Amino acid sequence: MSVELPLFPLNIVAFPGEGVNLHIFEPRYKQLVNDCLDEGLTFGIASYVLNKVELGTEVKIVEVTKKYPDGRMDIKTLGLRVFEVVDFQNPWREKLYAGGSVKIVEDENDKDLSELVRFKELVLELFSWLGEVQPPDISGINSVFEIGHKIGLKPEEEYLLLQMRKESERLRFAIDHLTKLIPALERAQSAQDKIKQNGHFKHLDPLKF
Repeated sequence: MSVELPLFPLNIVAFPGEGVNLHIFEPRYKQLVNDCLDEGLTFGIASYVLNKVELGTEVKIVEVTKKYPDGRMDIKTLGLRVFEVVDFQNPWREKLYAGGSVKIVEDENDKDLSELVRFKELVLELFSWLGEVQPPDISGINSVFEIGHKIGLKPEEEYLLLQMRKESERLRFAIDHLTKLIPALERAQSAQDKIKQNGHFKHLDPLKF
């Protein structure tokens, strides 16, 4: 299914189901947001992560949290659907901002519940290693997208998630990432502990041969 959307290219990856807070200050994007508010439109965050505009996420504005005297705004948005950019035009329809035709990507929610459980277990393990960082509430999570920005992925890895069409594929990718990341954190913690001990008097039991 193809639709026309105003487009907001950003060097981030927005996920469906995720809240994205934006500070709007450029004239073209102030116009975009005002048009969306006035006409009840959604817009697309086009992910300019790999220096090209190919994929993005349709979002809706859920709240304008602050308006400034000069027209700047703080807004809260919610990710809806992934799209592929078919025709990118900048400027678009005599507007200051970009826009164009996009194809909505159909997703396959084919997740394995055992893999989802394993993913949640690893997320909790990750946050236990992060110590003071408050762990997220994962009780109601049904998709990697819902917590994809909190598991230590690089932007290009987040973009890979956006390219995947199956939840089972995203779960396997995330599980593989976490099973590599957590042991690395353990090694880093062990090295940090050894460094802290350097220079201290050590009480060592003599070896018995």
